[in-house]
Amino acid sequence: MRNSLPDRRAERGWSQAELAERLGVSRQTIISIEKGRFDPSLPLAFRLADEFGVAIEDLFDPER
Repeated sequence: MRNSLPDRRAERGWSQAELAERLGVSRQTIISIEKGRFDPSLPLAFRLADEFGVAIEDLFDPER
């Protein structure tokens, strides 16, 4: 499974900037997470999952 964050964000019609604002992080943080260059902290991963109403495992591959 790949990082599904970009797909889920697009399904909601949110820009990277909008998601970043909702989470209180920078747009660059969202870009880096989506490109797989940055693994979010556990608290941020939980906030992301909560924002989309899914489990962390549904957003990120735990085997990566």
